[in-house]
Amino acid sequence: MSGAMTSKCVICGKSFEYDPAVKDGESRFPFCSERCKLVDLRRWLDGKYQIPVEDDDDGDGPSISEEP
Repeated sequence: MSGAMTSKCVICGKSFEYDPAVKDGESRFPFCSERCKLVDLRRWLDGKYQIPVEDDDDGDGPSISEEP
């Protein structure tokens, strides 16, 4: 591997080497394996990655607070 770099898998935390010169479609980065890539996909499909939404008191939608 020429130009290999080391990173940590975002799913399992395992250190792995990857080549940043490899095209995105051919790389598993930021995952160490196909398994971790599929675990992440399953989490997305199950809705585990969601931005929490707070309910509005007056019912007219989300409020925008302005900084003074």
